[in-house]
Amino acid sequence: MSTEVASKRFDNVESWSTEDAVDAMIEGQLSAIASIRPLSALIAAAASAAAERLGDHGRLVYVGAGTSGRVAAQDGIELHPTYGWPKARLGYVLAGGLRALVESIEGAEDDTDAGANEIEKLDVDENDVVIGVAASGKTPFTIAALEAARRKGALTMGIVNNEAAPLLDAAEIGLVANTGSEIIAGSTRMKAGTAQKAILNILSTTIMLRLGKVHKGLMVNMLVSNEKLRRRGAEIVRMISGIPMEQADKALIEANDHIPTAVLIGLGIGKNRAAAILEQNRGHLGASIDTLAR
Repeated sequence: MSTEVASKRFDNVESWSTEDAVDAMIEGQLSAIASIRPLSALIAAAASAAAERLGDHGRLVYVGAGTSGRVAAQDGIELHPTYGWPKARLGYVLAGGLRALVESIEGAEDDTDAGANEIEKLDVDENDVVIGVAASGKTPFTIAALEAARRKGALTMGIVNNEAAPLLDAAEIGLVANTGSEIIAGSTRMKAGTAQKAILNILSTTIMLRLGKVHKGLMVNMLVSNEKLRRRGAEIVRMISGIPMEQADKALIEANDHIPTAVLIGLGIGKNRAAAILEQNRGHLGASIDTLAR
């Protein structure tokens, strides 16, 4: 596996000057990002397929062990506050359980029964999208979970850092970022982890785009949970509806901090009608505004 091979270039890196070592690490991070550039079309196709599969009820389920599992979980956790993606439509299948987010659970990644059982517990079905992440692409827990999800009809995706990895056989869609040797041999929290995070960021953000969670490049479905976000939410309402900031703030309060509803209120629609139009358009603000124009 290329991610486990020690590079001759970094022999005795511990004896390098601190600045040279840092420069080499930065170079590695840049190469990690460069490794995902050839995946652009495939990530786009994966996002479109995921958005279609998820529809109004499907869940995004993240699977992984160790660093890969923590990177995957981080991506999912951010979707609720950023896009209002319901927590009930997120699932996490982590080797060692949620405790593995904050500590290493030794041996958990080899437990194939646990991987399959967690998928069973989630009652995964054909509406769901299950994303497995593993630098080696050989993690037994993650492979077993994806195989179980695929048997249940879910759309399965695998993100790996080695070509010809077994996880790719378990997944319908495989994304390979060939990041190669790490500056510290086998330390896949470095280049491999960076590439995984970038792929997940881009994939999930594109899914949210396709599901109408963004309008005019703005996070119109974000949760208003503090004063900073309240100001940002009112500014979004102002920008889209064209009303003064004071009115935008009042509209947001009337809408119980739900930005799409506040925008429609700002456009002169009553709260109840605004809610009905949004429901008619499956929560898509852009489509709801278009409805008003017809």
